[in-house]
Amino acid sequence: MIKENIIFLGSTRFSEKILKSLIKNNCNIKAIFSIPEHFSISYSDVKVKNINYVNLKPYSNQLGIPYFEINSEEGHKLLDFEKEIKEICPNVIIAAGWFYMIPKKIRQIPRHGVWCLHASLLPNYAGGAPLVWAMINGEKETGVTLFRADSGVDDGDIILQKKIKIKERYKIKDLVKKSTKAAKKIVLKAVNQNEIIYKPQDKSKIKIFPQRSPIDGEIDWSWDSKTIINFVKAQSKPYPGAWTIINGKKITLWDISIQN
Repeated sequence: MIKENIIFLGSTRFSEKILKSLIKNNCNIKAIFSIPEHFSISYSDVKVKNINYVNLKPYSNQLGIPYFEINSEEGHKLLDFEKEIKEICPNVIIAAGWFYMIPKKIRQIPRHGVWCLHASLLPNYAGGAPLVWAMINGEKETGVTLFRADSGVDDGDIILQKKIKIKERYKIKDLVKKSTKAAKKIVLKAVNQNEIIYKPQDKSKIKIFPQRSPIDGEIDWSWDSKTIINFVKAQSKPYPGAWTIINGKKITLWDISIQN
């Protein structure tokens, strides 16, 4: 089964939940790769902070397996560990909560390639912060996709998908919870198979959304009331919150409603 000889890539609370689920279900994790809380990335001139960071090293200690950190996509690359990865002979590399592109040489090592979890129904909402963008845009439905990494942004062959309804009462924490539960289900279903059917994406339909940072949370009060409500809900806890400036002071809003 594919569940033997897995290398895991992750660095977030979401990563931790997927990793714990794999361990609980007797998947054979052979090594963990992670990214530090503050890290370099191509879209920022300064290091960015992973606000959902989780230290996964205790799990490597628990399992007695190697733990590696990638410090930047320009410097200490995943490619630097090509030899170590080849020695493990992984059936698959699973990336959940990973911020860097996977080099082709690394993708070609595992028999089943590199599988990535993305919190949208690809090809829509590829790129950064898919759940936040879906809620901001007032979508009624989203989902989770397990796909095989390719050379582009979230554009690889689809393995499995699961839809999730976005109910009116949901805040982003509810959507994160639902998507995490769905992600655990589909990745476990996939690793317990002997063979996988890969469905190519229609790359002409891929819609890539940018990453978000706390500065993007400023409310524009010229928006209509529904847009503002969605905007606030989409950036509520565990995210940094939507904000505005009142009398020169920054005010963070965690909830908002229309008063008649």
